[in-house]
Amino acid sequence: MAFEAIKAEIALLLNQMENQPQDRHELHLMLLEKLNEMRAFGLPVPQDLLKLEQELEAEFPRVRQSEPK
Repeated sequence: MAFEAIKAEIALLLNQMENQPQDRHELHLMLLEKLNEMRAFGLPVPQDLLKLEQELEAEFPRVRQSEPK
């Protein structure tokens, strides 16, 4: 997927976060997916999105599954 298309999808997600705060956690997960997609393609992640990612991680810490024994 092209860099511009991923940026457009992220912009849409950010807009939804503002307009639908009740779905903020779900939208956070979708945003993480898009940022990971950018990383997988070797695309640079803008600094403002990295900061937002850190803020959202603080708000919604991931539940880590314990390793199988």
